[in-house]
Amino acid sequence: MSAAENTPAAEGGEAIVQHACTRRRRWGAPELERLTAMVEQESLFYWDAPQTNELLRRFRELYPLEHCMPCSSGSASLHIAVAALQLPPGSEVIVPAITDMGSVIGILYQQLVPVFADVDPLTGNLDVSDAAGRITPQTKAIMPVHLAGNPCDMAAVMALAGEHGLAVIEDCAQAWGATWQGEKVGLQGDLACYSFNEFKHLSCGDGGIVGTNREDLGRGLSKWGDKHYDRVAGGRNPPTLSPNYRISEPQSAVAAGQLTRHDVIVARRQEMGRRLAAALAALPGLEVPAETPGGESSFWFLLPQVVPGAVRISRDEFARALQAEGVQGQGAYIPSPVPGYDVFQNHDFFAGRWPLREAGLTSMDYRKQHFPQAERLLARNLTVLLHEEMSDRYLEEVIAAFTKLLRYYAA
Repeated sequence: MSAAENTPAAEGGEAIVQHACTRRRRWGAPELERLTAMVEQESLFYWDAPQTNELLRRFRELYPLEHCMPCSSGSASLHIAVAALQLPPGSEVIVPAITDMGSVIGILYQQLVPVFADVDPLTGNLDVSDAAGRITPQTKAIMPVHLAGNPCDMAAVMALAGEHGLAVIEDCAQAWGATWQGEKVGLQGDLACYSFNEFKHLSCGDGGIVGTNREDLGRGLSKWGDKHYDRVAGGRNPPTLSPNYRISEPQSAVAAGQLTRHDVIVARRQEMGRRLAAALAALPGLEVPAETPGGESSFWFLLPQVVPGAVRISRDEFARALQAEGVQGQGAYIPSPVPGYDVFQNHDFFAGRWPLREAGLTSMDYRKQHFPQAERLLARNLTVLLHEEMSDRYLEEVIAAFTKLLRYYAA
């Protein structure tokens, strides 16, 4: 290499990546076919409508969940799942300290208590042994999150849940196509939640779906996202309070089209993710999470970690150097473990207050919570973005960029 090629682009050298995918063509004929049919309809309301029914049919071909509610977002799907459990106020739901706010919003709105547990130091998935130590008589449910498409150890989760009589809500928002012991994620727990958000494997801009094979939870599941109206019997006399999280026919049309791409998208991401993970794991100075034993990741993104002391610049500086080389990604996946967010540190859940705590139904104080493994991971990780239209050449250049920077900045 020339001196310019050896010098990081952040310091005036030549950028390695020259073949980044500048435009991701996510939608086309399958979505247009459904949208064209949609505009001929008299109504765009979701209930028993052509596009939503087709969405459900295609979804069940991939994820055989008998009772399903398509809804407005992945966050909505999680809220519906939590609400369907009908837990008494003050009940506790265990969630990993690294997740999205969407995992916990529904818990708080149902007047329940998110109990955060630490994570595996490499994958960021729920540490089941840590979760076990946080179970109390008030614990009623556990929510494993398949982070970045890498499945949780569902055998351990289900064993813990069975031992303590906990409901299991699988957060599959980042894990379309991931599998656990040969079965798609979401089919092991009591309720499964998926996302059609703009940034997920499959997208209709925003949307989601929640499903279950439990008859007791499935009867009336849709009511929990539809103002608790009974669309079968008719009438508007809801017996309890539920939000409006309904999907619309335009969203369903695009989502149904996206589901025809499911297997191709997942297969390409797995090919790319495994290739990139293997190459980066071979480089000195990086630690790369492996796929969970017994599972297959669908690689929403990759989470390599910079080994402390391996480079002479900070993790954030290294992330910026990668961006200058043309690598798509960033540093920390999230700024801190979720309980470190201002909303939790201030207990500001309802107009600056937490009525549940004021009523004596919980003594939880998020200001006293610490999660060493989650904090360690977020201080070290790099978030490397992937999508199915990135070329093999781009992946080669990403590997070359990491190699160049690790060599140049070696401590």
